[in-house]
Amino acid sequence: MQYGDFYYPMPVNEPVLSYAPGSAEKKRLKEVLAELKKQKIDVPMYIGGEEVRTGKTVDIRPPHERKHLLGQFHVGEAKHVTKAINAALKVKDKWAGMSWENRANIFLKAADLLAGKYRPYINGTTMLGQSKNCFQAEIDAACELIDFLRFNVHFLSDIYRQQPISGAGMNNRMEYRPLEGFVFALTPFNFTAIGGNLPTSAAMCGNVVIWKCANTQVYSAQMFMRILKEAGLPDGVINLVFIDGPTIGEVVFNHRDFAGIHFTGSTGVFNKMWETIGKNMSMYRSYPRIVGETGGKDFVIAHKSADPDLVVTALARGAFEFQGQKCSAASRAYIPSNIAAEVKRKLVEQVKTMKMGTVEDFTNFVNAVIDEKSFDKLEGYIKNSRKRDSGAKIWVGGKCDKTEGFFIEPTIIEAADPNYVTMCEELFGPVLTVYVYDENKYEATLKLVDETSPYALTGAVIARDRFAVELATDKLRNSAGNFYINDKPTGAVVGQQPFGGARGSGTNDKAGSILNLYRWLSARTIKETFNSPTDYRYPFLQEK
Repeated sequence: MQYGDFYYPMPVNEPVLSYAPGSAEKKRLKEVLAELKKQKIDVPMYIGGEEVRTGKTVDIRPPHERKHLLGQFHVGEAKHVTKAINAALKVKDKWAGMSWENRANIFLKAADLLAGKYRPYINGTTMLGQSKNCFQAEIDAACELIDFLRFNVHFLSDIYRQQPISGAGMNNRMEYRPLEGFVFALTPFNFTAIGGNLPTSAAMCGNVVIWKCANTQVYSAQMFMRILKEAGLPDGVINLVFIDGPTIGEVVFNHRDFAGIHFTGSTGVFNKMWETIGKNMSMYRSYPRIVGETGGKDFVIAHKSADPDLVVTALARGAFEFQGQKCSAASRAYIPSNIAAEVKRKLVEQVKTMKMGTVEDFTNFVNAVIDEKSFDKLEGYIKNSRKRDSGAKIWVGGKCDKTEGFFIEPTIIEAADPNYVTMCEELFGPVLTVYVYDENKYEATLKLVDETSPYALTGAVIARDRFAVELATDKLRNSAGNFYINDKPTGAVVGQQPFGGARGSGTNDKAGSILNLYRWLSARTIKETFNSPTDYRYPFLQEK
C-alpha cells in the first residue's frame, strides 16, 4: 500500500579522495591491503539464500604478483544456472511488488556502506584483483559505483513521476513495470563500477537478475555482493554465479523467461549473443531487451593550433592510465606535422618518468595488464611493430616481462600508414599508435578518423582554433558516443557525461543516465473513464 509519493532529488557526485601523503585514507587503505593479502578467501556463488560451493575452484592471484594467492572461487555448471534462474523467479513477484521507497533505500544504503567502512575494501580488492593503482580504484570502485547507485535512484524516481495528461471525465496514468522474466547481467574485468551497475540498475527497476562477472573480477565482485546483502537486498534478487560463457549462455538464452541482457564486453561476443537471441525469439514471453557496451578504438586528433603540452598530457593520461584497459582509452592519435616533433619529445619524456610495478607501491603510475592472454596478445603486436618491414617504429617503451607479473611498458608506436594494424584493431592495453599528418590536411584527416575503425565509443579533438573544433564536432558526429574537446577521451562521470557508443561499440544506452533505466522497464497505460458512454451511437450519425 502506498501512503505517499516518495521522490529522491538529484544527488551530488561522490568526492574523490586524494590519498595524499599523511592522509587518513592513505594510511587506512594500506592497512586494508595488508589485511587482504594475509587472507585466503573462499568465494562461493550466491544463489537465492545459499552460498554455493562446488569444490571445483579457480585461484585468484594479483596480475602484478602472480605467485601470491588471494583465494579461490567455486565454479559452477549448467545446473547452477537453472538453480539461479529458479531462485530469481521465485522472488520476482514479491520484489516487483515492494514499495519504491523500500527498494530504493536498499541501494542508497549500499552506496553509504561503500562511501564509509567498505571504501578501502572495495578499493583494495579492485587494486589487488584487477591491478589498479589507488587513484584508479578510487574513481572506479568507490566514486563511480556510489554515483551509479545514488543517481539511478534519482533517475528512476523521475521516471515514476512522468505521467500523461488527462482529458475531461477521465484519468490517465502510467505505471512502469519490471520486465516479464529475468535479466542476465554479464560484466567485464576492467571496472568494478560496471560490475556493480549492470545488475543493480536492472534490479532497482524491480527486475530479478542473474549476474556473471568476468573471472578476473571475482575478487571485487564478491565484496560488492556482500555489501548488497548487508544493505538488505533480498535473497534471489541478484544471483552471482561463476560459470563459463558458453554454458551459461546455453541455459539463459534458451529459457522462456529470459527478458533481457545487460552487457559490457567484446563486440564479437555481443554479436554472437544477439544472433542467438534472434534465432530463439519464438520461445520467449516477449522481445528481450538487448543492451550492450562493446569495443572501442578511441582517438585523439590534434589540430595545428593545438597546445602541445595539452596534447601530451591528454595522450599520457588517456592512453596509459590503468594500462590502457579502459573502454575509452586513447589508442590512436593523429598529430599535425607542425607540432609533431615537440609532442614526440615531451611525450617520450613524460612516459619515461612513469613508474611501473605493484599497486602497493603508491608511486607506481602503471601496473600489470589483467592476465596472460592479454599480455601475449599485446606483446605480439609490439614485436610485429619492431620488424624492419612493418612500416612502424617505436618511440618509447616496448619491454614486456611476465616473470613476476604481466608487465608491459607504456608503448608508443608511430605508423607511417594510417591504416597500420595497431591504428585499426582494438588492443586494450598500454599501446598508443601515432600517425603524423600534413598540418594542412586537417579535414581530410577527420574523414580518415571517421572511416578507420568500425567502433564509435570515445574520441577527442584538441585545438585552439574554434573553427577547427566546430568542424571536428560536425564531421565526427557519429564517430564517438562520448566526444571530448581539449581533454583526454576518458573519465566519464555519472550524471555529467552519460557513457556509451554506437556503431560497433554498442547500443548507446548511456550508463549513468535516465536513458539506461528505461530499458529495464515496461510501461503500462491505464485509462479510467468517469462518465462512461452507454450507447454506441456518436452524434455525427444524426441528421437532425
